[in-house]
Amino acid sequence: MTERFSAREAIALAGDDFRELPVPMREFKPDGPLSWQGYDDSRRRALTRTGEDESVVCGTAVIGSTRAVLIAFEFGFLGGSLGERTGDRVEAAYTHARAHRLPVVSLVATGGSRMQEGMLALTQLQRVARQSALAREAGLPQIAVLRDPTTGGGWATLGAGADVTLALPGAQVGFAGSRVRPSDADPAAYTAEAQMAAGAVDAVVREEELRETLALWLTLLTAPAAEAEGEVEGEGEVEVEVEVESEAASGGEVEPVPPPAALGAPGLPATGWDAVRHARSPERPRATAYLDAYFSRRAAISGDRCGGSDDGMLCGFGSGPAGRTVAYAAQCGTATRPAGYRTAARLIRLAGRLGFPVLTLVDTPGAANDAQAERQGAGSAIADLFAAVATARTPVTTLVIGEGGSGGALALAAPGNTWATPDSYFSVIAPELAAAILKRPASEVRDTADQLRIRPQDLVELGVIRGIVEHAGR
Repeated sequence: MTERFSAREAIALAGDDFRELPVPMREFKPDGPLSWQGYDDSRRRALTRTGEDESVVCGTAVIGSTRAVLIAFEFGFLGGSLGERTGDRVEAAYTHARAHRLPVVSLVATGGSRMQEGMLALTQLQRVARQSALAREAGLPQIAVLRDPTTGGGWATLGAGADVTLALPGAQVGFAGSRVRPSDADPAAYTAEAQMAAGAVDAVVREEELRETLALWLTLLTAPAAEAEGEVEGEGEVEVEVEVESEAASGGEVEPVPPPAALGAPGLPATGWDAVRHARSPERPRATAYLDAYFSRRAAISGDRCGGSDDGMLCGFGSGPAGRTVAYAAQCGTATRPAGYRTAARLIRLAGRLGFPVLTLVDTPGAANDAQAERQGAGSAIADLFAAVATARTPVTTLVIGEGGSGGALALAAPGNTWATPDSYFSVIAPELAAAILKRPASEVRDTADQLRIRPQDLVELGVIRGIVEHAGR
């Protein structure tokens, strides 16, 4: 189990120059809204033990070079539970973030809603969810750091609802807390590591790496909004609620990025089968080589938020040409699984909300077609990615760097802005499968590849792609 930090210790781990926001005032009748006997005494003991008068501490801090709003839970105060006053503070923090165009970082450690306030406590989740939704509409990044423990409504709103979700190693993470789970539940399923494997957490980050990781994410996700960094006049005041639209939502123009240069063999294939051989060559550069060459630094998201992840689909944000932040989704040459398509769709929609262009790299023999993929909803996952690309709010640039196998590859391709490397191909179906469907012998596979016209130069002539990118050395 990870070390449990107080709210102030967690804030010190994350950033510097913390400035606490003014606390909204709410008067309670004795023992709270339910007149729960002993509630006032419990609060007084929690204050004495922690030095805090509520379960959350809110303010702004500088993380790297970016000022952000911090929402830090104090688990020592009644288990970090959410009550009406907690909701007041979280709402005020989000209002401040929108008023000053600041990203929000939540340092979560909570056991859920406060029983002593009954349904009034539970309804704070609706308030928190609304504030998170308003931040999304305003194009403001939200990052969550899951501390130990993160359970109940805090996990189901601030944690799982963030754009990027990080977790400390060994942290207990799950909707059900340890005292309310089935007696035979496997505790290993309720950990940060298990949640990452299930596609619900983007990365597990060690305490000593947290500040650097947050700084990188904030630098990348706030790059288009320079006004969100540094000092803001009147920061110490609690602002009235305002509605702010993102650059993408308000019609701001986002320019597409250029495709990467080719890294593999520069010569074009003579035949369709040559194109297949070049694309399938184990020496051909893969997605990681292209990402390393294109980005000076990058940070990855992981998981589809639906229970799965796919190592064959790399997604995230990086600092690309001219220092621009670019979102990327890149296939790695394997059959793409449903979780991979959903993660890419999640990435494209997030990029649209935040106003970033997208780069996609196509390299797959096709979608995974085993029984498990069908049970995981392969068809609906591919359909969702097609829809995400078709309705993208920011421009998408695609480069085919290897195999372009059928609809499983096309789903990631930008209509009208797809390019190819010389050592790639794009086909309605693999030549071997086409021959099998046509009941042709294996000896005719090569001729079938030519008939399909899958070479990069064929694709240009057919108008399927815009062009063939030049080699990096030219």
